[in-house]
Amino acid sequence: MGISLKDVAQRAGVSIKTVSNVVNGYRHVTPETRQRVQRVIDELGYRPNLTARHLRKGRTGMIALAVPELGNPYFAELADAVIEHAAGLDYIVLLDHTGGRRDQEVLFAQGFRARVIDGLILSPIELENEDLLARGSDAPLVLLGERQYDAPYDHIAIDNVAAARTAAAHLVEIGRRRIAFIGARHGRARATAHQRLRGWREVMSETGRPAGEDLVAATDGYTREDGAQAMARLLDSGIRPDAVFCYNDLIAVGAMRTLAERGLRVPDDVALVGFDDIEEGRYAATTLTTVAPHKRAIARAATDALLERLAGEGEIAPRRIQPGFALVTRESTVGRP
Repeated sequence: MGISLKDVAQRAGVSIKTVSNVVNGYRHVTPETRQRVQRVIDELGYRPNLTARHLRKGRTGMIALAVPELGNPYFAELADAVIEHAAGLDYIVLLDHTGGRRDQEVLFAQGFRARVIDGLILSPIELENEDLLARGSDAPLVLLGERQYDAPYDHIAIDNVAAARTAAAHLVEIGRRRIAFIGARHGRARATAHQRLRGWREVMSETGRPAGEDLVAATDGYTREDGAQAMARLLDSGIRPDAVFCYNDLIAVGAMRTLAERGLRVPDDVALVGFDDIEEGRYAATTLTTVAPHKRAIARAATDALLERLAGEGEIAPRRIQPGFALVTRESTVGRP
């Protein structure tokens, strides 16, 4: 049988209420009493019943995170950060993927799993504004990603235009003249790709470098294969860039493979910059320069915003929260030290 609040109270010589106050972090306990109770908690190995605690508040103690694809290392690393931060706040994270499909995103936004979760963090790709405005669920919702919505929900996203400008400017600073972009997408739903392409175009224009469509390679997806094929199409068209800014690290890894197969060296012949700072890029044979979104900051901001909504402490206007990013320079642009 497990250790109870009553066991701790008897050993510490205090009331059950006092032990509860210590466990829940309430202030109205003297430092001496708090220290004595905590010592007994540690000695007995008491662990609070989190399920019972949440149920008393009318909650399940679970939140959901729905992302487009779990096979993408960026979303896997982001999910890991959300799970870790939520655990420190006594919440369990239910992980789901939508496949980037509108019907699935609508399903989650409308309250799928509402009976088992207290709130949802959703990273949409195809979801439209009218889908959010027609939302019937009153469970708290926090949005991730760069789609712009005119809907009353907290939204967490980095400044992709600024991040892309930083990546493109780095390639300019190391002396590259013919800089291509791989990963353009068609359709208004692909807001992130549009923003990164825009940042690249702005820097090319400001520095007098070519930015024609012949230097832009669209992809069907954001995988290694997409990057390899797009790089091959660029080279087969007669375009020979001396640098490439890739939509994400997976595309950059694929592009790097094609360059190697064509006998081109990275970064001597072609410099590469990716985006996301996934682990694979850190340990590639030629380590990858990349834009690193602050994934843990994104995870903290999203989880904290959701739990603040759950707490319901006063009226909070919908927030647009913008975590930071950093350019991490590695061998794919500056060579081996």
